Amino acid sequence: MSAVARNNVVVDGRPDGRPMIFAHGFGCDQNMWRHVWPAFAGDHRVVLFDHVGAGGSDASAYDRERYGSLHGYADDVLEICRELDLHDVVFVGHSVSAMVGVLAAAAEPERFARLVLVGPSPRYIDDAGYTGGFSREDVEGLLAALDSNYLGWSSQMAPAIMGNGDRPDLGEELTNSFCRADPEIAAQFARVTFLSDNRADLSRVRTPSLVLQCSDDIIAPEPVGAYVARHLPESTLVHLEATGHCPNLSAPEETVAAIRAFLAA
Repeated sequence: MSAVARNNVVVDGRPDGRPMIFAHGFGCDQNMWRHVWPAFAGDHRVVLFDHVGAGGSDASAYDRERYGSLHGYADDVLEICRELDLHDVVFVGHSVSAMVGVLAAAAEPERFARLVLVGPSPRYIDDAGYTGGFSREDVEGLLAALDSNYLGWSSQMAPAIMGNGDRPDLGEELTNSFCRADPEIAAQFARVTFLSDNRADLSRVRTPSLVLQCSDDIIAPEPVGAYVARHLPESTLVHLEATGHCPNLSAPEETVAAIRAFLAA
């Protein structure tokens, strides 16, 4: 099966424009970019896709060994690039997909012109001299709750991840997205995500990168964004006024403006 079919790839925008790939985070699908990508369609060849197990992807293609680390997801991105013959790519990755983009750009730097990392975290668990936002006990408890009752976990966690408690419709949308995901695949993806440590991979990236940091982000707090920007060799850190972990939904205009400014610089 081709990567284009497996990952439910959708191509839009300007056919001869610079390619712009949008990669969604955990529990989401390409629909989460619907308020952002049209702003770039006039100048870019927009490429949207779903990680295996999400959205319209082919869940039968899921392989626990391949997707036992984020490298498997990065390989999917590179396969999509090869099949569509994409070069000079602007990669926009949200949450865990920010590190997927880091791994892809480190593996094949010649393919990528810019990285846009929205709420990135190279490690979620605190370590000596490093603030990730979670203790190991926190993460183990989170994963245990997810394993025992995925739908209940989703209904509790999604609104907290979204933030913006004054806009409950956003939390409801993220909850519904979580609940549409295959529970077994989502549980494994969560384990891979929250136990990952990609700090050493940051220094391997030579692609100019934009780090977008929200306030009150319980998944990727401000020290994490600062760490990512500090350890990427060529990066720009922008603090958004947006709160929570999903500015692509809660503050799309501000997100678009920050990306536009970075691409124009």
